[in-house]
Formats: sequence, C-alpha cells, structure tokens
Amino acid sequence: MSDSSHTRLSAHPRSVLLALLVTFLWSTSWVLIKVGLDAIPPLTFAGLRYTLAFLCLLPFVVRPKHREALRCLRGWDWLLLIGLGLVMYSLTQGAQFLALDRLPATTTSLLLSFSPAVVALLSVVFLTERTRPAQWAGIAVYLIGAAIFLYPAEFPGYQLFGIGIAVLGLLANASAAVLSRSANRGSTLTPLAVTVVSMGAGAVVLLVAGVTMQGLPPLSPTGWTIVAWLAVVNTAFAFTVWNLTLRTLSATESSVINNTMLIQIAILAWVFLDESLGVREICGLVLASSGVLIVQLWRRPSKRAER
Repeated sequence: MSDSSHTRLSAHPRSVLLALLVTFLWSTSWVLIKVGLDAIPPLTFAGLRYTLAFLCLLPFVVRPKHREALRCLRGWDWLLLIGLGLVMYSLTQGAQFLALDRLPATTTSLLLSFSPAVVALLSVVFLTERTRPAQWAGIAVYLIGAAIFLYPAEFPGYQLFGIGIAVLGLLANASAAVLSRSANRGSTLTPLAVTVVSMGAGAVVLLVAGVTMQGLPPLSPTGWTIVAWLAVVNTAFAFTVWNLTLRTLSATESSVINNTMLIQIAILAWVFLDESLGVREICGLVLASSGVLIVQLWRRPSKRAER
C-alpha cells in the first residue's frame, strides 16, 4: 500500500469523529430553533442564520489560496456550487424550519431518517460509489431502530402540509449529500470555497424569500443570541468542518453519521425540553446506534484507495 493510500485510510477515523462533532452541534440547533420559532418566522429565521454565517466566512476567502481557488473555478464548478447552495440551504434548511414550525420534532426526524437509503441509491447512480451488502444491512438496522424509537407517529389532518414539507426536505437533503460529495471529493476545491459559495447562493435566496413572504419582525436580545450562535458556531464552523470530512467519507457514510442526529436530538430533548424516553425509545436508540456502527465497521478501502 502506498504512503498516500495509508494516509487516506488513517484519516478516516478522524473524519468520522469530526463528522460526529458536527452532528452534535447540528442536533443542538433543533432545540434552539424550537425556542426561536416562538418569535421568528421559519423562513426568515433560516435566512438570517445562513446569511449571517455566510458573512462570517466571507473575510476568510480573501486569503491568497482561497482567492486562487475561486479564480480557478470553471463555469461548471460555479453551477455545481450554486446548485448545491440552493438544494442544501434554500430547500433543505428552509423545509426543515417550516416542518419544525408545523410538526413535532420527532415526526420531522422520522421522515428525515429515511435519508441514508435515498442517498445510497443516488450515490450508486450519480457517483458510482458501491454500497456493500453489510452497509445496506447497517442502514436497514438503523432505520428499523429509528422506526421503533418513533412509533407510533401520528399524522393529524392539520399536519399534512407539514408532512409534505418534511418529505421535500428529505429529498433535498439526500440530493444535497450527493452534490456535496461530488463537489468535495476532488482536490481542486477547498472546503472553505465550497462552503462560502454554496452557502452564499442558498442563504440569499432563503432570506429574500423569508422577508418577502413572512416579514422581518423585531428580534429580542435572546433572539439575536440564538441566531448568532446558530450562524457562527453551528453553521459557519460546522459546515466548513463537514465539507472537510466529505473528502474522506462516502456519501452513504456521511448520511448515516448525519442521521445519528435522531439519537442526539432525542437525548437533548429529554434533557432540555422535558421529553421523556421510555424502554421502547431506548431500545430504538440502541438498535439505530448499532446500525451506524455496522456501516463503519464494514467499510473497506475502495479499489482506488488500494492502488
């Protein structure tokens, strides 16, 4: 095995840990969003979060290596990054905020937990990434655990619109995972360039849509604190690190790690939102965690890495 292949393989555990850190930060976002939605309209809230995060990252792009990376972008690269921004931020995050405004967090999480299977299918078609049988089994175990944890999920009539929004978010999230992998697995684009360009495109569209349709109410100091924390820590920092991990992790692995948020959100909700966990819920968490572990343990280097 070559030195470059050994470096690539040894970077995998570190990327997994970094990805888990990012998912923890994103999981805390759900608690903060539920609090903030009491005073801030969902699309405007999402637009403020990601526009402020974009502004925080923008000064770092003036560094020579990042300016050079931007100058080297071809027309197709710009289209890919702008498309990624519209899908990952405008659609995915906009749908998540709207769904959380209309549905319980557990119902939204249940619908989004199907993302790994959708990503795996899209990766086979668009990224030619092989998903091994053991990884498929891990995904199945995870989804079964998620279903056990969230069952029974009730869908009253007034929540049907929210369910539709959540399904749109599911499809957008799966597409964003594939687009992110496509943008990051090459060596020409730096993680910061990917984040800034895609986030800038998506955030502007999201904020304009939010202000136009829902307005911009005055924010309290608590509201601004929540928006600022979500923007700087849970977005600007977290998304940059996430894009970095995508250079090593496959789209399926990243999606499964991303879906551990279901477990983390449940624990955070139990601690901060007084949502109880029964025996069934705990069993579901254990089973879902096992599915994530199976996907990681049965990962083998691709033929490209073995060369």
